[in-house]
Amino acid sequence: MNDHIIATVDPRTGEENARYPVRGHAEVTLAVRTANHTQNWWGELDFAQRRSVLLDWRAEIARRSGDLVDILRSETGKPAADANLEVMLAVENLDWAARNAKLALGRKRLAANWLTRNQHASVGYLPLGVVGVLGAWNNPVFTPMGSIAYAMAAGNSVVFIPHQTTTGVGLWLAQSWYRVMPDQPVLQAITGDDGTAHALCQAGVDKIAYAGPAESSRDVITLCARTLTPVIVEHTGKGSMIVADDANIDAAAEAAVFGAMANSGQNATGIQRCYVADAVFDDFLARTADRAARLRPGADNRASYGPMINADQVEVVRAQVSDALDRGGHAVLGGLESFRDPYVEPIVLAHVPEDSIAITGEGIGPVLVVNRVADLADAVTRSNAAGNGIAVTIFTADVGTAEFVAEQLKVGVVTVNSSTAFTGIPALPFGGVGEYGQGHSHGKEGLREFSRTMSIARRRFRAPVRLSTFDRHPRHLRTAKALFRLRHGRG
Repeated sequence: MNDHIIATVDPRTGEENARYPVRGHAEVTLAVRTANHTQNWWGELDFAQRRSVLLDWRAEIARRSGDLVDILRSETGKPAADANLEVMLAVENLDWAARNAKLALGRKRLAANWLTRNQHASVGYLPLGVVGVLGAWNNPVFTPMGSIAYAMAAGNSVVFIPHQTTTGVGLWLAQSWYRVMPDQPVLQAITGDDGTAHALCQAGVDKIAYAGPAESSRDVITLCARTLTPVIVEHTGKGSMIVADDANIDAAAEAAVFGAMANSGQNATGIQRCYVADAVFDDFLARTADRAARLRPGADNRASYGPMINADQVEVVRAQVSDALDRGGHAVLGGLESFRDPYVEPIVLAHVPEDSIAITGEGIGPVLVVNRVADLADAVTRSNAAGNGIAVTIFTADVGTAEFVAEQLKVGVVTVNSSTAFTGIPALPFGGVGEYGQGHSHGKEGLREFSRTMSIARRRFRAPVRLSTFDRHPRHLRTAKALFRLRHGRG
């Protein structure tokens, strides 16, 4: 392999899947120019027309989903069940975005106040233009589709650079669009590496959507800042679970293990650490370790989860586990002996210091930290301090308490008595807080992320009290002042 070629590799076997050219600045510039031209056509279609085309694309993906699943498995090593679920969730988001774009973005009349009753006020949302999407490797269909589908439904064209680890998946998505609309490249996929992604950030697109590690996101934000290109960012770090003393412990343990171990722990919406009330800590820890011990990673379809997709992440996980143990954490299940590259056996750690990188670092791997807390307030404090989470899960029998606790958490999504189920609700927006995430994916907010607001005020008739003129009559101002005092001067 030379400097101008990248290869995808099956992480289960180490065998090469395919080779792809690394596109440079010239190719990226041409793609953006093409996208600008195509967007002129796509953006002029009405919502119903775009919906029809997008639903045709949805049907094309669904009909050929078996082919996409095969490529997804070959590039990520996921078991068939996980790969199929990822594709289905992605298609559900495409369907929702197509069907709800008009409701979220269509022009709506707004109420005028007593001073401006002669005005017809309305607000609508127009396409930005060209959106650049930088793909993720851990969920290479579901995650980028959360930007691609919503950007296209909003009337934008998209230039998509899939992660070099999962290039085949990204090309398949673009080719599926081509089969539906061969003459209108509203979606283009460009093969390449970090240099290709950096070129897109500087190519004059109207917005960049990025999902991946925090370190790379800072590079993307810095590059985009040079051209004042706005960025939507989703980091890869997982979140927390809080377990109250009245929780259903068995259900909480089941959710914790799935949230931590599914997809070999390579889910940004998963669970990295559990903060468990003292009264139920021992029971929860025992049940969690027992459930995790039943899991088996492997290459076959009966495996609980597959390999680490990105070989570099194995060392990241190993360093986190080592740091936790060196700082006094206790290995309840597994440990450093759990690594058999490219697989990592389930690891459950307890009593890990809060400054360990097993807690503060981005958790990418089948590792779950379980720590004891004095009460819910303690759990909230620790969860907020750890950060790194798009979501927090709360297990408690008291819904009122759950909602109160939720409002104290500095995250974008809180789930109650389930772990990652919110990812299957396309109408529900999610996004991080602070450095973890800028902007939202999914839902009406996700559609509006790829739109610009257009407000219109239109005069319907001549105002009886005319104030917005130099020719105003003194009587009009006296009337307005009297109405103002009548309306606002009372306690």
